[in-house]
Amino acid sequence: MDAEQARTRIAAVRAAGGKVSTEELDELWAALETVRPEEILGSWKGSEFVSGHRAEGRLARANWYGKTFRSVSDAKPLICRDADGELFSDVRLGKGEASLWMVEFRGESTATMVYDGMPVLDHFKRIDGSTLLGVMNGKDALDDGRHYYFVLERD
Repeated sequence: MDAEQARTRIAAVRAAGGKVSTEELDELWAALETVRPEEILGSWKGSEFVSGHRAEGRLARANWYGKTFRSVSDAKPLICRDADGELFSDVRLGKGEASLWMVEFRGESTATMVYDGMPVLDHFKRIDGSTLLGVMNGKDALDDGRHYYFVLERD
């Protein structure tokens, strides 16, 4: 599979409601291009896939909106909406905020958000110029060996 085929498949999965196996997401991830932290600075709106991972739905219950990368040293992993609909960085839920680094994952170095207060890493690859595929990794992030995948779209 090449990057264009992966983009087409991801678009089809998302249009059909996001239901996909983790194994297929692993294959799609492998076909995409890596990114550098400086390339992903800005605000992003997030959504998740329906793969059966135990983390599914947790972000929606927290009114998760997305992520904001102000600089490589100032990343906000859990931008959520409060009761009035205002956006805020949920530092309680995220146990702090985060920073961006180049980290090797599955043999490739790519932009990775490293949480300040949790042993969690979110790795990113480019779907297209305004969309990223993210995969959560780290201690306690795996569900029976499976990773949690999500999408970020430029806000």
